This record gives sequence, C-alpha cells and structure tokens, in this order.
Amino acid sequence: MHGKAPRASLKRQDVADTVQVWDLPLRLWHWMLAVLVLIAWVTPNVHDGLHRIAGYAILGLLAFRLIWGIIGTRHSRFRSLRARLRATPAYLWNLRRGRTGRYLGLNPAGTAMQLALLLLLIVSAVTGAMQVTVRFFGIWWVEDSHEVTSYLLIPLVVLHVAGVVLVSRLQHENLACAMLTGRKLLRRTMQRGQQSSARVDS
Repeated sequence: MHGKAPRASLKRQDVADTVQVWDLPLRLWHWMLAVLVLIAWVTPNVHDGLHRIAGYAILGLLAFRLIWGIIGTRHSRFRSLRARLRATPAYLWNLRRGRTGRYLGLNPAGTAMQLALLLLLIVSAVTGAMQVTVRFFGIWWVEDSHEVTSYLLIPLVVLHVAGVVLVSRLQHENLACAMLTGRKLLRRTMQRGQQSSARVDS
C-alpha cells in the first residue's frame, strides 16, 4: 500500500511565482464597470431613473480610466497600446494553434478588445447623456448612436469573457481571478519537470 503523499510533495511540480500586475484602482474600476453596464443594459424603459444613474456613473468611470491610463501604474497605462494593436493579427493567428505567448499585462487581443469596449462605452454613455438634454432630445442620430452602440456592447462583452476563458485554459491560469487579486503567474514549473520558456512581455 502507498501512504498519502505529503501535501507539499503534491505541489512540488506546480509551484508558481506570482507578481503584482493589476493595481487596486484598476481592479475596482473593472468590476464596478461590469456591474454598471449590466444595470444599464437591463433597466432602460423599465427603471429609467436607475438607468440614468448607471449611465452617469459609467461616464465617471470612463473619465477615470482615461486619466489612469496616463498617470496610473505600469500595466494600467496606455503606453504600449499602439504596439499591441499592431501585434493583434499575428497573436490571433497563433491563438488558433494554441500558442498564446506570455504577457504580464494585456495580450494584444485583450488590448484590442479593451479599446473597442472603451470606444463603444464612450459613445453609448455620451449619447445617452445627450438624449436627456433639451438641445439633443429627440435628435435621431443621437438616439440611433446610443441604441446601436449599446447593442454592440453585448456581443463584445460575451466575446471578451469567452477570450478570457480560452486563454485561461491554454495558459493554465485563472485570468478572472487575477483581476480580483491583481496577481498573475510569473513563472510556472510544469509537472514533467520542464520549466516553461514562454516569453514574458511587460
């Protein structure tokens, strides 16, 4: 008979170093925005007051994110935005083959998704606020812009969640949990005793 292996030995090949990546303001922003977008989506024409409050709160969060993208911590800034966007097509092509590379911050696909979501949210929130003003009330292009961008947000959010799940499985790392704790894997020792040589991009 074989006795139970010590708990430490069970983890001997699965020890990983972690590093702080996402700061607390960014994590709070991310989850608050997710909740507010959900509220804004389910409340129009039903709870208009709550819908309006959520919209104004989203505007505030977007303003914060634009500022934090300039003065925030390393992985919160937009400084590598252009380079990551240029790398997005190659990243998506490699993703089809299960090759993700290793990124501490957002990977190129995540960067492209972040930009798309921010742009849609800005248009949706701004036109939503415009709709309740005297000057722009009833203006067709304001109403249409708000409606179209609001509907486009949902498939993008679903795609975002699916991408997080896919990359989490490929990298054996819970990326949603990383957005809660702020920490991501820096180095992982594989069970077969081979240390991964994946590239770490800052």
